[in-house]
Amino acid sequence: MFNARICARSFLGAALLIGSFAAAPAVAAWEPTRPVEFIIPAGTGGGADIMARTIQGIVTKHNLMKQPMVVINKAGGAGGEGFLDVKNSRNNPHKIVITLSNLFTTPLATGIPFSYKDLTPVAMLALDEFILWVNASSPHKTVKDFLAAAKAANGTFKMGGTGSKQEDQIITEAIQKSSGAKFIYIPQSGGGAVAVQLVGGHIDSTVNNPNEAVSHWRGGSVRPLCVFDSKPLPYDEKIAGDLGWNSVPTCKSQGLDTEYLMLRGIFMSPGATKDQVEYYIELFKKVRATPEWADLMKSGAFNQTFMVGDEYAKWVAVEEKRHQDLMKDAGFLASQ
Repeated sequence: MFNARICARSFLGAALLIGSFAAAPAVAAWEPTRPVEFIIPAGTGGGADIMARTIQGIVTKHNLMKQPMVVINKAGGAGGEGFLDVKNSRNNPHKIVITLSNLFTTPLATGIPFSYKDLTPVAMLALDEFILWVNASSPHKTVKDFLAAAKAANGTFKMGGTGSKQEDQIITEAIQKSSGAKFIYIPQSGGGAVAVQLVGGHIDSTVNNPNEAVSHWRGGSVRPLCVFDSKPLPYDEKIAGDLGWNSVPTCKSQGLDTEYLMLRGIFMSPGATKDQVEYYIELFKKVRATPEWADLMKSGAFNQTFMVGDEYAKWVAVEEKRHQDLMKDAGFLASQ
């Protein structure tokens, strides 16, 4: 009888214990408890600025966060100001940064104490294209015509781009190496300023991103000659008359053997935990599912590759090495 009572009491105790676990509330997943600073390591009007502000608008419109998202431009030092701000905000999950190729080029060109390894990778949102643009009044209708004129100009053609020793100048150097043409590179504070310089006739060409020049193309002020991708863009919506992004040939098919795509991705400050990273991954998945995001991808002719986790981290490591090689060839490394 005594043993039976012990067994009965043990069973009852176990049942109560199990019941208490079942009744215990689940631990809530992490989410922001104050406004999130969304750092843009570039100026206003450029591709990173356009994407970040579009994301902010989507998050607000669709109520995707309980806390506000505050966009902050920190373009100083070729974006180094923004990267160092996030690097120095260890264990602050309320600060994220949108990255472009200056994630690699700025530390390589300037020697500032920063590396992508100082940040926590979250997600690749897309890859941005580059297009060779001329003013719509330019007599150059093809890449062949343009390069022939540039060679004949004996190094007086002006190529506008964002920053110095950044992606636009890297592409310009690659064009020179591939074609033999020479350009005077004119740096600007951002892609918006670059487009304005081309429209105003102050420079002869640019390698702006599609969304930095699409409004000017739609307005008849600029003309795309080729895209620096391995394949034509898939978007067939008409933008300028009967022309859409899919009408722009690849540079390689036009005899200019140069390709380049740029990261549009998200990183957090160092020390971010797994659940904090996961929160932002899920947030950006929701952003990417909205019609506004689809419109941005279409209007900006983005390559819509999406990566997270180890796949994203490995891609970033490969890209850093590629940029190191490109910049070494161009003589842009701070150590050279």
